[in-house]
Amino acid sequence: MSDHNVVAPSLSELLTHSSEKWRGFPADVLPLPVMEMDFPIAQPIRDVLIDMVTQSDLGYLGPVPELADGFAAFCAKRWNWEVDKSQVRIAADVGVGCVEVLRVFTQPGDRILINSPVYQNFFNWINEVRLERIDIPFVNTGSDSDVNPWTLDLDEVEKTYASGIKVHLLCSPHNPLGRIYSRAELTRIADMAKKYGVIVISDEIHSPLTFKSHEFVPFLTVSEAAREVGITVTSASKGWNIAGLKSALIVSQNESIDEVLKLMPPAVKFRSSILGAFASAAAFKDGEVWLDSVLDTLEKNSIMVRDLLSAKLPSVKTHLPQSSYVAWLDLTSLNLGENPAQTLLERGKVAFNAGYMYGAQSTQFVRLNYATSPTILTEAIDRIVKSL
Repeated sequence: MSDHNVVAPSLSELLTHSSEKWRGFPADVLPLPVMEMDFPIAQPIRDVLIDMVTQSDLGYLGPVPELADGFAAFCAKRWNWEVDKSQVRIAADVGVGCVEVLRVFTQPGDRILINSPVYQNFFNWINEVRLERIDIPFVNTGSDSDVNPWTLDLDEVEKTYASGIKVHLLCSPHNPLGRIYSRAELTRIADMAKKYGVIVISDEIHSPLTFKSHEFVPFLTVSEAAREVGITVTSASKGWNIAGLKSALIVSQNESIDEVLKLMPPAVKFRSSILGAFASAAAFKDGEVWLDSVLDTLEKNSIMVRDLLSAKLPSVKTHLPQSSYVAWLDLTSLNLGENPAQTLLERGKVAFNAGYMYGAQSTQFVRLNYATSPTILTEAIDRIVKSL
């Protein structure tokens, strides 16, 4: 295999892996929940890690200008975003980054807006900093599976902004919906946030995984208003499958925002990993060949999942994602009880993320990770069929 042709190894090899995905269930369970890919890592990342370990270069994290340089170059090439490298900060991961940003911009009891169904740890982060959660859920328009059917009512968002919230926590691109916000949507969010004094934290961890037929728009690029109200938290971890190396970025582009971010403790940086920081720098600088190969595979896999469901489980509703590697499946028609994911685990020995984790209205959904081989995906759908 080369970075020009990235493929997942066999199930027998994957079963030797040590991550949560492969140790979190008994060996007879096919695991498709945890957000990590089954693909070998990019050669530039592998080279950096091997060299650092060989040289026993595993000390405390110091200055890593290579990371901001690589990130800025990647953003300029990919999205025409001119990043202010002086306002790029390191954190251990996106969760830590969001929590630490919330600590300096909010007080316990402040109100924060989310839009469910949304990444389950949003709920945990909000609880950690003791904020009051307000939810305006996405609405399913019922469009066909070739179009992302989920839409956000921005008029309702504005009413909530006007009611006195402090922060809007965006998931962009969206997990689990695989949805890309349009420039017009982000521009309106930025304008409303400026009008009502709301801070927008944009979790853009999935942005490198935007499919070629779609355009990802970084929040901080849409307008001056966005830069006045916005903070991006992102990482190479999802895009290049290095989540266990623990390194992320907090990015701003406004002097007033930057002054508040300076209040974060120095430990925010030092809790990151030296291996993660240099691996991330290599990913942004030299990892595009690998990334583009993986994106081709992921888009094919997303279509494969849709086609398998259409052929074998036509009553299951889904849509083609615009980014990343999760499918959002509506299993209502299968009558699998209050927790379909648990039923499938017990009956079919196949594991998915349960929909209730992403919002109260999603109990009949499951999230399927398709960043794996066609063989494993086919087996996963067959195990659902056998569970009925």
